[in-house]
Amino acid sequence: MTLSHDISAIRKNYSKQDLTENSVLADPVHQFKVWLQEAINAEAEEATAFVLSTVNESGQPSARVVLLKDVDGEGFTFFTNYDSRKGKELEVNPFAAATFFWASLERQVRIEGQVELIPAQNSDDYFHSRPKGSQIGAWASPQSQEIESRHVLEESDKYYSAKFSDAEIIPRPAHWGGYKLIPHRIEFWQGRPNRLHDRIMYERLNGNWQLKRLAP
Repeated sequence: MTLSHDISAIRKNYSKQDLTENSVLADPVHQFKVWLQEAINAEAEEATAFVLSTVNESGQPSARVVLLKDVDGEGFTFFTNYDSRKGKELEVNPFAAATFFWASLERQVRIEGQVELIPAQNSDDYFHSRPKGSQIGAWASPQSQEIESRHVLEESDKYYSAKFSDAEIIPRPAHWGGYKLIPHRIEFWQGRPNRLHDRIMYERLNGNWQLKRLAP
């Protein structure tokens, strides 16, 4: 198949805002919250979605889009199946990178750090806040595992729907829960004209955040 456009010629000249050392907060997590709130206020599409990148025991990377479910002074929380590909990779290499991109604001945030399981009670609390269908889906889907057809998935969903039809509380599966990405590096990127973008990077050294400007 031949593309209808020359993708090498597709480009956009960013020009909406600037980003300076004096305009950002001293704590990058607080700065992230400011940008996230601005993305939500601007109704950026899927403002809490980010690309999570992990690496397996052989050093091969993989990436996928997941949803941010909490952010606090310690880090960034997301939920998944522990037996999924990302879960298995985090088990052997507990480091990851997260990339947020808010195209309408011409902004990107890159986060790197160590990943830890959150407490079981926190996973329980979030699991029980989800719609019942999503709770059943966590039981029904052997995430990242090969299945013969969609019929297998649909039958599994029917089985667990029947199993938990009378349950007041659906138990959280042991294979499903939350992770927290604890950052040691956070970079804020603001698109600027002529590809001279602003990049402000925070790096945690000896327990303190140090701010640097990077060339685009």
